[in-house]
Amino acid sequence: MTAPLLLLLPLLLPCAAPALARRAGDRLAPGAALWVLTTAAVVLAGCSSAALGGFVLTGLLKLPLFAALGELVHPLRIAPDAVVAPAAVAAAGALAVCAGALVRTVRAEVRALRAARAAAGGVPAAGDLCVLDSPYPDAYALPGRPHRIVVTTAMLRSLDAAEREVLFAHERAHNRGGHHWFLAAAELAAHCHPALRPVREAVRLAAERAADEAAAAAVGDRRLAARAVARAALAGQRSRSARPRSAPAAGSGPVPRRVTALLAAPHVPGRAATRTAALLLACAALSFGASATGALDVHHRVEVAQGEASR
Repeated sequence: MTAPLLLLLPLLLPCAAPALARRAGDRLAPGAALWVLTTAAVVLAGCSSAALGGFVLTGLLKLPLFAALGELVHPLRIAPDAVVAPAAVAAAGALAVCAGALVRTVRAEVRALRAARAAAGGVPAAGDLCVLDSPYPDAYALPGRPHRIVVTTAMLRSLDAAEREVLFAHERAHNRGGHHWFLAAAELAAHCHPALRPVREAVRLAAERAADEAAAAAVGDRRLAARAVARAALAGQRSRSARPRSAPAAGSGPVPRRVTALLAAPHVPGRAATRTAALLLACAALSFGASATGALDVHHRVEVAQGEASR
């Protein structure tokens, strides 16, 4: 298989990820789903970006200036120029769009994190709990050192004492599990390939479900946990918070699905869950294998064009 075909696979395989991610999220335990979905998203995103870079490189090496810089003494034989040139232009445009989106997202996230930590640092903390005086109900786990749970006075007024305990346990589970890293990785992956955007939402749901289960176990009452999640989400609809996207919150995500899961018996993964996870990881592994093999093929063809290797 030639390099262009090999490099095309990592651009197509992410299109299968959303359906597999939904199934994995429904069938796997939340903690396992979080790891599987995030790993697959990061690998697929990295391989698709590498494939685009491969197309750009082969297009550049077709130009006399870059061929001279690459010390090519023979024409680079990868594919007809009628294929390589348009593919290189399209890949360069896609990389530019992705890079621009990534830069904007990182800048906005850094600003939001700084603003959130500044707000949390401006009030006295009771352990890891920071209470902000605000008329808008909100609560979230703030990453960084030390970890903080940020909750507004309006959110505290919206919940009773037992529900507040669920809320605190939920946010502490986010910080304890390092869920902000998973959310950040999924957010960046979603900017590398548009097909990975639904996977980003599946990762966010898995993080919330993992914290829901931890909170339910902490208070020993799944119905209370479900009620607290529902009321926090209902109250949070009035929130005007500019919290970072990497700061998980109890009231985010598809709340009806989370409440339904809490009201049901704890999920026990079966063989179907294992098969779905294996398919998703196999998709990521195939993408990695195709991109690596394509890169090696391009490298060999460059060496041939340089006169350093035989065909």
